[in-house]
Amino acid sequence: MQLNMTEQGDIVKISIEEERMDAHNSGDLKEQMLQLFDEGKCNLVIDLTAVRFIDSSGLGSLVSGFKNASAREGSLKLCCLQPQVRSMFELTRLHRVFEIFSTQDEALASF
Repeated sequence: MQLNMTEQGDIVKISIEEERMDAHNSGDLKEQMLQLFDEGKCNLVIDLTAVRFIDSSGLGSLVSGFKNASAREGSLKLCCLQPQVRSMFELTRLHRVFEIFSTQDEALASF
C-alpha cells in the first residue's frame, strides 16, 4: 500500500495514496500503525483523499488502529473522506465511532 507519512509535533499524518482500501492492501496500513504505536506515536490523522472504495477489511484495519490508539491514550482521526467512503462509514455506523473531519487542518487542530 502506498502511504505518505509526515510528523507534525507528536501527531503522525498518514495519507493513503491508493484508490482502493480492501483485503488486498489494508493489512499494510494495520502493520504500519502497529509499528508507530510501538514507537510511542499514538496520535494519528488518516487522510483518505485518494480512497474511492473501502471494504470491510479496510474498515477493520481503521477500527484496529482506533482501538490500539485509544488503549495507549492516543487518538486516531480521519479526514477528507470521499462521498462513497463516507457512505460506508454511515452504513456501518462507524461515523459515530470515529472523529471525521472535512480537512486535514481541521483534524490537526482538534488535538
